[in-house]
Amino acid sequence: MQKEAILAEYILAMVPTLPYDLRGLRNRAILLLGYAGGLRRSEIVSLDVHKGDTPGSSGWIEIFDKGALLTLNAKTGWREVEIGRGSSHQTCPVHALEQWLHFAKINFGPIFVSTSRDGKRALDARLNDKHIARLIKRTVLDAGIRSDLPEKDRPALFSGHSLRAGLASSAEVDERYVQKQLGHPSAEMTRRYQRRRDRFRVNLTKAAGL
Repeated sequence: MQKEAILAEYILAMVPTLPYDLRGLRNRAILLLGYAGGLRRSEIVSLDVHKGDTPGSSGWIEIFDKGALLTLNAKTGWREVEIGRGSSHQTCPVHALEQWLHFAKINFGPIFVSTSRDGKRALDARLNDKHIARLIKRTVLDAGIRSDLPEKDRPALFSGHSLRAGLASSAEVDERYVQKQLGHPSAEMTRRYQRRRDRFRVNLTKAAGL
């Protein structure tokens, strides 16, 4: 079954359900960064602070005044993902990442790591990518997403891939920029990720004078 995309209105409802303890800061950064970057869950958890910090990394991140630059070794080879700063701190992926790194005291190695049982300390172990799927399903329920359906059916509609599909479906920009962000070799591949896409947004009939 094709999973639903996490659309802009969904992510805006999901993020406020997270607390502001250390674990909540981490999860907020994961959701916002994954959505804005159109990232695979494996790409999110494989990020290190710097290039070459750990053997298990397949990417690193650089933070600038205007945003963050992710360098990833993905299925199609190395690519750069640019994530600009958002319009408010509450939904800015770069601000969320900075908050997590600051309060978790992470300056080397894996960016997203486990926390202690009480949620007050960041541990050394890199987070498993299955955590992201569980996080999405839980926050979908907490935010009341797709409340038209029975609660038991709603989590199955979404997966880790829903963040990636969400960017493809929600970004109101030229398709080429979405294709580049997702690292797709063709526009047709990008279109497969788009849900609820207005297929007739570009009307060639009218453009041709009819």
